[in-house]
Amino acid sequence: MVLWPSSSIFFLLLLLIALSFTNEISSLDENELLSLKNLRWRNDAAYRRSPVFSQKSRVTQNGATIFEMKHTDFFTGPITGRAHKLEQRLISDEARVESIQSRIKNLVVLSKQQQESASSHEIPINSGIKLQTLNYIVSITLARRNLTLIVDTGSDLTWVQCHPCKLCYTQPEPLFNPSTSPSYKPVPCSSQSCSSLQYSAFCGNNNNNNNNANTCDYAVTYGDGSYTRGELGTDRLLLGPTPVENFIFGCGKENKGLFGAASGLMGLGRSDLSMISQTSNLFQGVFSYCLPDTDSATSGSLVLGSDNSLYKNSTPISYTNLVRNPMLNSFYILNLTGITIGGVRLQSPNFGKNGILIDSGTVITRLPPSIYTAVKTEFLKQFTGFPSAPSFSILDTCFNLSGYEEVNIPTLRMWFDGDAEMTVDVSGMFYFVRRDASQVCLALASLAYEGETGIIGNYQQRNTRVVYDTKVMKVGFAKEACSFS
Repeated sequence: MVLWPSSSIFFLLLLLIALSFTNEISSLDENELLSLKNLRWRNDAAYRRSPVFSQKSRVTQNGATIFEMKHTDFFTGPITGRAHKLEQRLISDEARVESIQSRIKNLVVLSKQQQESASSHEIPINSGIKLQTLNYIVSITLARRNLTLIVDTGSDLTWVQCHPCKLCYTQPEPLFNPSTSPSYKPVPCSSQSCSSLQYSAFCGNNNNNNNNANTCDYAVTYGDGSYTRGELGTDRLLLGPTPVENFIFGCGKENKGLFGAASGLMGLGRSDLSMISQTSNLFQGVFSYCLPDTDSATSGSLVLGSDNSLYKNSTPISYTNLVRNPMLNSFYILNLTGITIGGVRLQSPNFGKNGILIDSGTVITRLPPSIYTAVKTEFLKQFTGFPSAPSFSILDTCFNLSGYEEVNIPTLRMWFDGDAEMTVDVSGMFYFVRRDASQVCLALASLAYEGETGIIGNYQQRNTRVVYDTKVMKVGFAKEACSFS
């Protein structure tokens, strides 16, 4: 029999208490409290429709420009027939995802054909997969006309609805009229700008938008049948107080689909015609955003430039390298190396394969089936004791939380190359189908096949500062309570 000195026993007890306390803190850090009462009784007065989004922006001493960013519900007002409209949004979101997957497959096929023909010509990539699910808006000034645009990192071409319009959807702001702008010029069909839209552009007289065969026309159709058609033009753009001369954009004469009430779209992709490429001499190819939740009373921010003083992040920015893929060089692709749920690291052979897109236009994050199954299984292990609810559209893990005022939700973290992490905010974990919380769903969905490319949607990017540096090919993440001031 071994007798331990009383001092040793005391030391061991202290050590056990310390370890227990450390584990308790760690456990608390890996859960976040979600108040259901505040969401359930939120006053719909916050969603009163506004006919115009007044521009709020400013420039800093370091040359960066910051814009106020809002959710598109700022225009559309309270959701009537909530469940039906939410379902339609998810259907549109699914159409966008299918379009992205189809586009990726087509680009891979085109690249292989190019290699087999030994051609040295690189076919430009046309993104522009724009649906109603592009949820965030900013205001810019084009030829002295204030216009509200949807922000989309998955698109390149910036376009607005133009007068005269053969077919346009309703928008509260007046249409942009190029004939009243002395600085407007149509882009010639023979220009490099026109050829960069090789599969979406053609010479005039091929449609009914204009009668000038020397004008570069464009036509883009999207996965749900939405489309925009018109001519490429140049004009003076104001990003806050910062002028951009001869900015190339689409002047849309035929536009139909689920674009909400915005006047057009701002393309933040990586091709030569994107907003980021055209302003690289001003902002060095750097931009960032912080997306607010769907409460239209709150605002986020879009920052063009690298002025870190504009960020309000509560954690350090962790950076990961963009995956260099010549076949998909317009998209922002990351290497997802792991996921933790409530501090538990998931196991899947598909981590580190295929890459994952980060996209401000897709709403719900899509994961390969094996990874999604692992996430769902671990989440249900930790989020236990709550009554289930019927699935909703693409969301198959739902709960009835109407009897609770608050719940603890396991923290979801995504890990990338370089040990960078993105922590999903508690507001991005559940999709509220019903305001009384009787149908609340895990806001993640599975792709159809393992070989498809995952997508990090804007729902999971809420209250996160996402920084894009296209010059050094990095993307960074930090927690931030989104606001504009």
